[in-house]
Amino acid sequence: MMTVAMNLAGTTRRMGVISAGSGILGAVGPLLGQRLADAVSWRASLALLLVTLLAVPAVSRYAGQASPSAEARFDSRGALLLAVLSAGLVLLPTYPLPALTSAALAGIFLAVHVRRRPEGYVPAAALRSGQFRSAALVALLLSSTYFTVLFAVPRLITDRAGWSTSTVAVGQLVAMVTGSVLTLVFTARAARLGRVRVRAVLFTAGLPAIAAAVFAHSAPLLLLAIGLAAFSATAANGTQSMEAATSVPGHQRPTVIGLFTLAYLMGGALGPALATTLVLG
Repeated sequence: MMTVAMNLAGTTRRMGVISAGSGILGAVGPLLGQRLADAVSWRASLALLLVTLLAVPAVSRYAGQASPSAEARFDSRGALLLAVLSAGLVLLPTYPLPALTSAALAGIFLAVHVRRRPEGYVPAAALRSGQFRSAALVALLLSSTYFTVLFAVPRLITDRAGWSTSTVAVGQLVAMVTGSVLTLVFTARAARLGRVRVRAVLFTAGLPAIAAAVFAHSAPLLLLAIGLAAFSATAANGTQSMEAATSVPGHQRPTVIGLFTLAYLMGGALGPALATTLVLG
């Protein structure tokens, strides 16, 4: 869903709105889900996804007009190899040896496959593009930081500051919404800053989040870490996705945005594993 939305966005500002909206709804979602589960049923929480079906007719009409024509033959082998590679990387913190083995083999086979089919599921033009590689790496690093902080800091606040679970939840909600709102402001002006300045701002926000999570014992500082991490990750998603999209020819942009989103969401898989290994374990 995120990939479809990013493909339809077209500008950094719109991508920032999508990314910030995802962050805001991601902050509100658990609380809303809990309320629905308590008042109705846990099934009602999961049924919220059905609301998205209301947008399908409008999105389908617009996507049919806006998207380039698809390839005649789907690269199923490339998709399978990328899936195995991704799964191996995600499982690396918990099952190091099997995960590393599967990821290495999948990576080798995928590299051979890309040489044979450079226009396939993983376009060779994207892998050769330094602009795409750097954008995906920025998104992966800041996303991993965000999800590590997001899963670790609530426990740290409880242990270090003695806050109750409900108080931590409210504080975390406020911090995440604030970080996402800052993303809206930042992405609206990012095009005027240039690539170097944008990335400098993103890392200037992301690195103190790590430092605060490691050293801070004050609950407000730990919540500030969540807010900074949320801003850096959602803003990276909004700005760097456009960098990735413009790194390849137009007909490959939907595929490349999908690969970029995979890199961003990889951080969502690695972050909780790192938090569990380093803090919660």
